[in-house]
Amino acid sequence: MVFRLFLLGIVLLGCNARGAIAGTLGTPNIIFVLFDDIGFGQPTSYRTESPFRTPNIDRLAQEGMLFTDAHAAAANCTPTRYGVLTGRYPCRIGQFGVLKTYSPPIIPADRLTVASFLQQHGYHTACIGKWHLGMNWVDGKPGTENKLPIGTKLTEGPNSRGFDYFYGFTHARNIGSIIEQDTVVANIDAVENQPLMIKQAVKYITERGQNEQPFFLYFPMCPPHSPIAPADEMKGKGGISGKEARYGDWVYQGDHMLGQILDALKRTGQTQDTLIIATGDNGAAKRPYPPLRDAKSSIYEGGHREPFIASWPRKIAPGSTTSQTICLTDLFATCAEILEEALPSNAAEDSVSFLSLLSGTTDRPTREATIHQAPGALAIRKNEWKLIFHRSGQRELFNLCPDIGETTNQITSNADISNSLEAIMLHYIETGRSTPGQHQKVEFDLSSFVKKRKGKRSEEQR
Repeated sequence: MVFRLFLLGIVLLGCNARGAIAGTLGTPNIIFVLFDDIGFGQPTSYRTESPFRTPNIDRLAQEGMLFTDAHAAAANCTPTRYGVLTGRYPCRIGQFGVLKTYSPPIIPADRLTVASFLQQHGYHTACIGKWHLGMNWVDGKPGTENKLPIGTKLTEGPNSRGFDYFYGFTHARNIGSIIEQDTVVANIDAVENQPLMIKQAVKYITERGQNEQPFFLYFPMCPPHSPIAPADEMKGKGGISGKEARYGDWVYQGDHMLGQILDALKRTGQTQDTLIIATGDNGAAKRPYPPLRDAKSSIYEGGHREPFIASWPRKIAPGSTTSQTICLTDLFATCAEILEEALPSNAAEDSVSFLSLLSGTTDRPTREATIHQAPGALAIRKNEWKLIFHRSGQRELFNLCPDIGETTNQITSNADISNSLEAIMLHYIETGRSTPGQHQKVEFDLSSFVKKRKGKRSEEQR
């Protein structure tokens, strides 16, 4: 009870051989579990009155560190995944929407990803689950948007972006077409997909346990994103009755898959040598959870503030909590610091290591500021202040410390803070990065968001 009250207060305030790689922390296995469309208020470790059953998320929180101010790179699927793998804000390439089955890859072949970086430093890498970052097809556009013929070949997919092994699907609308490496190998019903994904993930973890080479597993699951397709053995286990019962079972199935990963690590004796992170790509679809405002696709906190829990025995204190702001783009720099390897100037430009937070050596801010995005807006957050730039030209300024629900726009009464945040945002845009280093090429013009329209009063001035 003391922990829960404490947490509520925080939320309201705001070589191939393992031994051959340098790094005082060693070379841990790294597993990144990405829930799809999970709301900040869904796990009971984040909201005690939540009706959802999330025993394994809660188990991970007891074993590791719970973040109360972690953010997806965007408020929707594809952009966030770009940010996770590249360590770069997706607005830099103008990626505000989501991709389809035949969308080309949005990560250039010559851009370093966290997977290719780890690959270069001795890791075996795997992506098992939903890709949603585009790929090309040998036969142009085989099949339909929702189904690909067995035997169809792809190019420029996960294998060319740093992953030694890929088993998964393009995106949720094409959840039935299963791809292994560069080939469509099966067409199944939606309900069969996630059991296949977790079976393959457990198999991968088990096999890697027999090898001295460290591994990186990226596991982007489907729950609780649609289609809502809980397996028969999950039905009735979500703890919710009525029209939300199937959705509750789907949330539970996602949590259960996390549990299977934790169990596989324990069974194979790899728990102690593994950093595992569980988080989400954006808020819940059409399901706001107060006190946060709005849900998926919104620039407000409910759109991008995410559950984020990390466990690494003997490195992270069990049951610990931090209220410092982090972004999912920070995975890249954190991995680099663990290995004590420098990042090239043209990689992970918006990634800031949170290793010092995990180790408990500091509980001070690791980021200067953080950019948020949604289809219709950009925002910049520094400490308790958040400035929103809407496409319409409207601006809003919120102090999240007393107003986590973003109810009172302070744009007119705090012009100095607004101007300061705008200056940081413009600097980040013009230099092509938000971290120290060489200026990078500006690939997409974001001035339509940030610069006030001339000849027209902005909304906050009316």
